[in-house]
Amino acid sequence: MASRPPAYLLLEDGRRLDGLAFGAPGVTVGEVVFNTAMTGYQEILTDPSYAGQLVTMTYPLIGNYGVNDVDEESEEPELAGFIVREASRMYSSWRAQGGLEAYLVGHGVVGITDVDTRALTRHIRSCGAMRAAIAPATVPEEEVLGRILAHPMMEGLDLATGVSTTEPYVVPAADRERFHVAAYDFGVKCHSPKLLAEQGCRVTVVPASTTLADLEALAPDGLFVSNGPGDPAAVDRATEAILELSARGVPVFGICLGHQLIARAFGASTYKLAFGHHGANHPVRNLSRDTVEITSQNHGFAVRANPEGTVPGAPDLRVTHVNLYDGTTEGVRHGSRPVFSVQYHPEAAPGPHDSRYLFDEFLSELGAANTSS
Repeated sequence: MASRPPAYLLLEDGRRLDGLAFGAPGVTVGEVVFNTAMTGYQEILTDPSYAGQLVTMTYPLIGNYGVNDVDEESEEPELAGFIVREASRMYSSWRAQGGLEAYLVGHGVVGITDVDTRALTRHIRSCGAMRAAIAPATVPEEEVLGRILAHPMMEGLDLATGVSTTEPYVVPAADRERFHVAAYDFGVKCHSPKLLAEQGCRVTVVPASTTLADLEALAPDGLFVSNGPGDPAAVDRATEAILELSARGVPVFGICLGHQLIARAFGASTYKLAFGHHGANHPVRNLSRDTVEITSQNHGFAVRANPEGTVPGAPDLRVTHVNLYDGTTEGVRHGSRPVFSVQYHPEAAPGPHDSRYLFDEFLSELGAANTSS
């Protein structure tokens, strides 16, 4: 295999880490974050919630089991770039259909390997997520820094619209159809509609721009509000639908960005985390069950809440889940409407399946609403 050309990662505060080019050639700019998952790099690459970000894998060897069509969570990677300590030069898996680097090249994803990802992660933890760029060593550092500083910060960015489907599509129920669920696509991972379909739901996935009137025409039994990238404060398209449908008794379930949008719809506020939560090993306490779940997470914003579990500006919401790393809000539920949401990814792609019960709870809400109507 030919030797890799030198490349470097430059942060907006001037920190530079040298390495070797990996994936597609070129310069790429985005917000640099780190993910602590040990496996699941293909699901991470194809998670639309990473749009606009340079993802650093903290696990040291990436690419050793190749890539395949089954593990993709969207049609193509949306992240800005990929950073690894060591890119495996060979892969071995009975499911593999190709190598990671060829996959990155084929999708135009710029990456870098042989970077001290431990030092980079510690720097982000200390200084916070920031803008950065991956560039070939031949590109002057001053030129790259100029591009970094001209790049918009994550706050205020509506990235969800850019990764959403442009046309509605249907995921049919796997067996006997029990319910019809409308799913707002703000960057939905394919596992979420799939899990609903496996439980007898016909899922109509709709664009981020879908209006209340459009949803009413579908006459759904429930509304799912998906994960997605960017600042929730810049996305208000689902607010009317969340409020109006839930007022009529239609169950609403949201995850990740959808959780933040639901909270904001009822009056809560959100804020930017220092370096976000990205990984498949985050402990979350379920306050109702008094149990701990190991969860899959990918978000840079959080819902503001009080220590006693109330949500400022949203008196009808109560906190149901709390992150055991930093005490941030991981879930809320409405006091009188069939509305609940979690900050993490219960579809667990990648990650543990501790939180799959949330889809069961949504089905229970759909059943109760259907019975009462």
